[in-house]
Amino acid sequence: MAIPLQVARRQPLRRPLSAPGPREWQRRAVDGVATALVTAAALLGSGVLLLILGYVVWQGAPALNLAFFTERPLPYGEVGGGVAPAILGTLLMLLVAALISVPLGIGTAIYLAEFGRGHFARLVRLVIDLLAGLPSIVVGVFVWALLVRHVVGQYSGLAGAVALAIIMVPIMTRTVEEILRLVPSALREGALALGVPRWRTILGVVLPTARVGVITGVVLSLARAGGETAPLLLTALGNQFFSFNLFEPMAALPVQIYTYAVSPYEDWHTKAWGSALILVLVIGCLSLLTRAVTRRGPF
Repeated sequence: MAIPLQVARRQPLRRPLSAPGPREWQRRAVDGVATALVTAAALLGSGVLLLILGYVVWQGAPALNLAFFTERPLPYGEVGGGVAPAILGTLLMLLVAALISVPLGIGTAIYLAEFGRGHFARLVRLVIDLLAGLPSIVVGVFVWALLVRHVVGQYSGLAGAVALAIIMVPIMTRTVEEILRLVPSALREGALALGVPRWRTILGVVLPTARVGVITGVVLSLARAGGETAPLLLTALGNQFFSFNLFEPMAALPVQIYTYAVSPYEDWHTKAWGSALILVLVIGCLSLLTRAVTRRGPF
């Protein structure tokens, strides 16, 4: 009896593999078509983006020189000058807008994520969603009617910063709210079980855990506001000179791009492309900062 067993072990019984059926071939075909369509969409989107960036670089690179970054725009018809007041004005208005919007946006997100229940919370979410979808020109008209006409009394950098802050708040709120909801409830329960007050739990446990997502929301809102033109045309108006007074008209890169683009001078058209390239680089740096920060933590 030992010999047949050894023979059986040396020659194991193999079952023939069955050929794929019609349903299996159909599933593979659908999967292949879907993969091809998704890949084509990704290549098309990336190609369009690279085409736009390449064209902006090609058109704007000739305008980049030392004077472009250090001098103010020259009067109409003169060749030369730069966009230094616009760069400084954009950074200053974004800084003021961040000081206004960050407490409001993060505070609203904390309320919706940690305390928001009932009809009032649903109303706040509805208002935030409507504000996020509001055209920026409407924000500019509102700030113009309120601040420019009745409070400040003239076009000003402060009015431009307020308009940018209104645009930033809903983006920041929705992003930070979703991030806070990803923080495990066990962390909150553990802190509360140790007798830590709820407000200290939020500030000392929840927010530090979600700090990467919070920073991402802030940077994304800054990137969105940095490219807005219509609100600044109605609020900051623009300025050809260096000015750090928030209660006077202030230069900004989007406004300067518009001014250069609609002019009849070829040199100004080149400077419009150069200003657009600088604005793209600023927003790109903010995006790279977001990616660098998001790699340091789970949230």
